[in-house]
Amino acid sequence: MSKQLKGSLMVLVAGIAWGFSGVSGQYLMAHGINVNLLTSLRLILAGILLTASVFFRQSDKLVSALKDKKTLVSIALFALFGLVLNQYAYLSAIQHTNAGTATVLQYVTPVLILTFVCAKNRRFPMVSELVAIIMAIAGTFIIATHGQVTELAITPIGLFWGLFSAVTYALYILLPAKAIEKWGSLIVIGLGMLLGGLVFPIAIQAWKYKLPLTGENLLALFGLVFIGTVFAYTIFLRGTAMVGAVKGSLLASVEPVASVILTVLIMGDRFFAIDVVGMILIVLAVIIISLKNLVALTKGKIQR
Repeated sequence: MSKQLKGSLMVLVAGIAWGFSGVSGQYLMAHGINVNLLTSLRLILAGILLTASVFFRQSDKLVSALKDKKTLVSIALFALFGLVLNQYAYLSAIQHTNAGTATVLQYVTPVLILTFVCAKNRRFPMVSELVAIIMAIAGTFIIATHGQVTELAITPIGLFWGLFSAVTYALYILLPAKAIEKWGSLIVIGLGMLLGGLVFPIAIQAWKYKLPLTGENLLALFGLVFIGTVFAYTIFLRGTAMVGAVKGSLLASVEPVASVILTVLIMGDRFFAIDVVGMILIVLAVIIISLKNLVALTKGKIQR
């Protein structure tokens, strides 16, 4: 098996695993676990596992990161305003809609970042960028209204949390960029989750909530924390190291597709044809942006 094929398969598996994590979260909330407690559990358990993984592989680098005050401040901001807000918003969106819809709405993020970059650089979007923006807006509108301007097809609170998760996911990507460049994704994300997992449960008094640990709930929790977080991040980073970050992000677009399919198969939720149209528009918008970046990267390599 070639390096490119192996890396591509790893990224695709990571995207499917992320899709599975959302469905696992939906299952747990449908079976008695409060969103506040679920957010706390995902943060603290995944934080412990990721940080432990880094400790056994790169202990010197982890210790150096912990001694860097500037890095710790960056990770703290990332933990509170990126990780915690995003995890809570995403799980809340799932609670008020379903895993498939919430994941697709969160995928508006690349378009938000593109719009931010255009505004920051005071430039008008290129034709391909403008097409992607229009498609993302149209897709969101279709999912939210089914084309009926006067009424919503999903609850207003569900739409709010879905779009808010997209905004917080943009912060999740932008806030730790410099720290990740210096220390690597696993160290920054692991420490961020660990810090968020220590602060958030105290803030919401997680011990007040019931934790029904049935066999099915334990399996779903394993899917949410280990398969959909620890395993997914690890295999995604290994895959992107082989195929490149731009191609990796393009292949990872399988996540919303996987999430929708798994939501139907596992949770028995129904999607209408018009929902699928809206979802396709959003996923295509992300693919257009990723392809544009891939073409630019390829041209740059050829010119060198």
